[in-house]
Amino acid sequence: MTLILLLTSVYMLGNILTAPLISQLFYKEDIRAEGSGNPGARNVGRLFGKKAFVATFVGDALKGAIAVGVVKGLDFGAAIELLALVAVMVGHVFPAILKFRGGKGVSTFIGGLLVFNPLLFAVFAGLFLLSYPFLKSFTLAGLGAIGFLPLIVFAFSYGMPAVGVACLVTALLFVAHRKDIRQKLMPEKS
Repeated sequence: MTLILLLTSVYMLGNILTAPLISQLFYKEDIRAEGSGNPGARNVGRLFGKKAFVATFVGDALKGAIAVGVVKGLDFGAAIELLALVAVMVGHVFPAILKFRGGKGVSTFIGGLLVFNPLLFAVFAGLFLLSYPFLKSFTLAGLGAIGFLPLIVFAFSYGMPAVGVACLVTALLFVAHRKDIRQKLMPEKS
């Protein structure tokens, strides 16, 4: 019962998207009706500049950091810490308060993974940095590194329950980026 309440609370935390708050408070616009329509850091940055991008990124990353940090403090173990990351990301990607139309979850993922294990995060970031010069796409390099997350978790000896939840994290990010993947791998012909 405690775990269900905790994960539900973390999901609701994920529902608080920084991009709509910033766009409404400072720019009097609905970010979901502007640019790509995505309520995330990238769209905010394109429309309102670097400061708005950084503020949105930090705000959304904090959600992941708080969710994982609280569970870490309660000493539930690695698999539940990653499950909290899944729950907050699901809240961000599919927020009930925004009719299940949210961001893509990358900032929230980064914040949570950094708190989960900074060294593991460094390996993830290293994979991204190594693949970017070859792929020349932040999206593909990021998703490529995310694809290795379960193997990285396994290499850090967290055990199969944590590896299984890392697969959920990976799957969620791939689902959230399905349109981007389609565009990158199968560009439309003009």
